Amino acid sequence: MNPQAKLIFIFSLLLGTTTTITSNHWITAWAGLEINTLSILPLISKSHHPRAIEAATKYFLTQATASALILFSSMTNAWHTGQWDITQMTHPTSCLILTSAVAMKLGMVPFHFWFPEVLQGSPLTTGLLLSTVMKFPPITLLFMTYHSLNPTLLTCMAIMSTALGGWMGLNQTQVRKILAFSSISHLGWMAIILSFNPKLTLLNFYLYVLMTSTVFLTLNTTKVLKLSTLITTWTKTPSLNAMLLLALLSLAGLPPLTGFLPKWLIIQELTKQSMAPAATMISLLSLLSLFFYLRLAYCATITLPPHTTNHMKQWHNHKPSNALIAILAIASTMLLPISPLISTIF
Repeated sequence: MNPQAKLIFIFSLLLGTTTTITSNHWITAWAGLEINTLSILPLISKSHHPRAIEAATKYFLTQATASALILFSSMTNAWHTGQWDITQMTHPTSCLILTSAVAMKLGMVPFHFWFPEVLQGSPLTTGLLLSTVMKFPPITLLFMTYHSLNPTLLTCMAIMSTALGGWMGLNQTQVRKILAFSSISHLGWMAIILSFNPKLTLLNFYLYVLMTSTVFLTLNTTKVLKLSTLITTWTKTPSLNAMLLLALLSLAGLPPLTGFLPKWLIIQELTKQSMAPAATMISLLSLLSLFFYLRLAYCATITLPPHTTNHMKQWHNHKPSNALIAILAIASTMLLPISPLISTIF
């Protein structure tokens, strides 16, 4: 892709995201979402592979439908209440439509069908944008309207997302699809606590972005797309593979890594809200996700199939160290000791 064109698309992406997260009016928020959708499409289809074109088409149709539903819900609310302010979403039908539309934007169950296919057809760098930056505007809309959303509906969608995200990721061999189902599972954790403590949803999202960025950038550096490729990469970049192992275990939520912090705080808050059964259920369902994280981590360690090479390391060009990956990896694994400070902020 032409560097100038790529710069324009990335700038448009940042513009759309900023427009949505800073707006108070539904029309400007919708316009920001549309700018986002149109700017990411060329980045998805830049390889011109049929799978990439298919992924871009699926993404466009799904996001256009979700944006239309958001516009429809805001217009319905304005018709009944006269309010276009995002925080004044009070009409019950409008709130229901908005919840469904934002869930479709994010890829939550039962509107998850598009996300694994789109991520599988996209390059790893675009997949990183889809999994992180593109989720900022919908999460912001949920945060601004949390007082109007139905807690029962959100809890049901959250438990279904955690269950299906873990279950569907079990038999996958493509790394991008595994990360897509991982994202769906994490969305379940964010949604279940939204109505009770929206700041915890933001904390979970920020830490999810941190850990997912580490994994995606590491995979992009090692050019890994399948589990079979991941098995042999330790001979080329052993230090990166060690960081990938820790980042995956952190995504799984194992102590003493960073990923344990949001799960711990969410379970604690659910228990305070007399939702111990929901906390127990979502904790048990996250064991499904733990299985495929451990599978990825196992492949990232020194587990090679039988081979006949006489040297331990394959020939490869020396690659300069990446400071960004190093910083993200440290943050993805070592933030738990400062959890008292983080919990006071959120």
